[in-house]
Amino acid sequence: MLNVIAIMGRLVADPQLRQTQQGTSVASFRIACDRNRADQNGQRQADFFDVVAWRGTAEFVCKYFQKGSMIAIDGQLQSRQYQDKNGNNRTAIEIIANNVNFTGSKASSGGGNAGGYAVSTAQQPQQYAHPAPQEAPSYSAGSNDDFAVIDDNEDLPF
Repeated sequence: MLNVIAIMGRLVADPQLRQTQQGTSVASFRIACDRNRADQNGQRQADFFDVVAWRGTAEFVCKYFQKGSMIAIDGQLQSRQYQDKNGNNRTAIEIIANNVNFTGSKASSGGGNAGGYAVSTAQQPQQYAHPAPQEAPSYSAGSNDDFAVIDDNEDLPF
């Protein structure tokens, strides 16, 4: 069986972090994803999806994301049954996040950290701090004197 989902959108509200009775961190949040097409009036429609993250991923999301932040998630769909306050049977369909990634720049994500950093519960369970990306060196300051001429009349030097 295959149950894989990849989705990118903006957080509708700040993520909520809770602890289970065993002390496991769990975060729940909702994201809005624009549809590819506009309706008859030219308005873009959005779909809203509930997401659940566990353990280190939950703590990562609550620490670095807030309402309006752009987020990319890959995970799986899960459904569960419950009874509401009136005793009616309900079904909830949620995305269980395996990996969470920043998307966009600092300015476009409402001032949060960005730069393409990711956390994966399978590979980096407790890693939250990431070094800042370094600028690429500028090669425009070089000159032709920086290069040596290779005599290619004989065998290659390697």
